[in-house]
Amino acid sequence: MSQIVLPSRPVIGILHPGVMGASVGSALKPVAGAVIWAAAGRSVTTSKRAEIADFVGVPDLTELVRRADLIISVCPPDAARSVAEQVAVAAGDRRPLYVDANAVSPATVTGIGELFGADRTVDAAIIGPPAWEPGHTVLWLAGEQAPVVAALFDGSPFTARVLDGEIGSASGLKACFAAQSKALPTIWLAIAEAARAYGVQDELRDELARTGKDLTALLQQLDDRAAGKAWRWVGEMEEAGDAFAAVGLPDGFSRAAAQMYQRMADADPVDLANSWGLRGGAV
Repeated sequence: MSQIVLPSRPVIGILHPGVMGASVGSALKPVAGAVIWAAAGRSVTTSKRAEIADFVGVPDLTELVRRADLIISVCPPDAARSVAEQVAVAAGDRRPLYVDANAVSPATVTGIGELFGADRTVDAAIIGPPAWEPGHTVLWLAGEQAPVVAALFDGSPFTARVLDGEIGSASGLKACFAAQSKALPTIWLAIAEAARAYGVQDELRDELARTGKDLTALLQQLDDRAAGKAWRWVGEMEEAGDAFAAVGLPDGFSRAAAQMYQRMADADPVDLANSWGLRGGAV
C-alpha cells in the first residue's frame, strides 16, 4: 500500500456546504490552501453558509474538480452515487482524492471506489453532530489513503480514527450505529400511530407510564432530533437496510424506519405535534 502525498496546503473541495459539510470544511481551513465549493444551482441558504465559513466559491462542479486536490462529498445518502458519478465525469483522466462521507451502504461506497480507484477513494463515516468544538464527533476512515485524510484533521474538532478494514468498513460501522440511533426510536412513532388509529392512545400512555416509560417524552426526543431531517434519513435507513441484507441479516428494521421517516416528512408537523401534545416539529 502506497500513500499519496498531497500538497503542503491542498485545495479542498466540499460537496456541499450544508450544516455538516460546512463544519467539515471549516475544520480543514487551517491546513488548506483554500476550501472551495461549487456555487451553481445551490440555494441562497447554502451560499450564505459558505460565505460565513469563508469558503471560496467556484462557478461549477467542473471548475471545482479541476482545482481540488481532495474532494469531500457530504450530501443526502440517496444522492451519493450520482454526485460521485458527476465528479468522475468531470475529472476525466485527473484523479483527485475522493472522500465519500455519506451515510451509505458498504456496497454503495465500494461502487464509488470503482469510479476513482481504491487508491484514490476514502470511505468516511461521521458519527456525531456537526463539529464546531472537540469531543463530540468522530470521523471514521477506511481505505488505503485513510491515514492521509486523518492527518488533515489533526487538532480539528473532528476526532479522526482509521479503521484497518477496506473501503466499506467505515460505512458498515455507520450503518450499524444508525440502526440504533435512528431506526430504533421510530418504533415509538409506529406504536403511537397504531394506538391513535385504534383510539387507545390515552390508555397506552397510562400503561407505558406504569412501566416507567413516558411516551410523550420519547416522541418529543424523536421530534427534536428529526425535525427538518426526516426526509434525509429515509435514504440513510434504506442504505442501512442494504448493509444488513448484504451480510444475510434481516433488513426490515431499517426499511420500516425509512417508511416512518417518510411519513414524518410527508405529514403536517403542526397537526402531528398537536395530536401528541408536543412542542412542534416533524412528529
